Amino acid sequence: MFIVEETIAGAEAVQIPKQRGESLLDTAVRYAEERHWDVVPGTWTEVADGVHVCSCGDAACSAPGAHPAEPGWADQATGSASAARRMWQKQPGASVLLPTGRAFDAISVPETAGLLALARMERMGLTPGPVTLTPYRRTEFFVLPGAAAKLPELLRKLGWTASSLDLAVLGEGSYVAAPPTRVGRHGAVQWARRPTQENRWLPDAEELVPSLAYACGRDR
Repeated sequence: MFIVEETIAGAEAVQIPKQRGESLLDTAVRYAEERHWDVVPGTWTEVADGVHVCSCGDAACSAPGAHPAEPGWADQATGSASAARRMWQKQPGASVLLPTGRAFDAISVPETAGLLALARMERMGLTPGPVTLTPYRRTEFFVLPGAAAKLPELLRKLGWTASSLDLAVLGEGSYVAAPPTRVGRHGAVQWARRPTQENRWLPDAEELVPSLAYACGRDR
């Protein structure tokens, strides 16, 4: 328990300082310019009768203000800072989405398991890539593309099956909502491990899956 509490405190302390008060436009531009990540604007929240609702118009939207706005969103994604600036100038409140399966895949696990895995990785001297904390109490670990194809065999070698653990890979055709995107009334996506020069080179899935599987197994 002490390890998890210590990790949560650390996660709150490492949010990117520039993002305090920074516009979604400036953040999207920085992701494209500094990390060379493709970005695409998503939906946004609007206030109707005093209630925050998603721009998609669905009153029961499961991710208000934090999902693709159009079916062809993947084709609109860009790694150009100038193109990103133009897109967000059209809708400054649009969420910042990062397509997976391009510069990175994302391994998603429950928040408690993710924080336990981070503490375990630190003890082992492993350097994870960027890691987000979502309002839905999930942690998303950025790894090199191709993780989805490797995951079943990696888990089999560890004695697990994909269906036995709450562990999933977001790869080609999917996306993650990037900090500081806000998911309606649920809260904002944050960094558990922010992008830095030290983690610019992403780990391969096989480096992190043992710790993630161990943590998910304990968290069942």
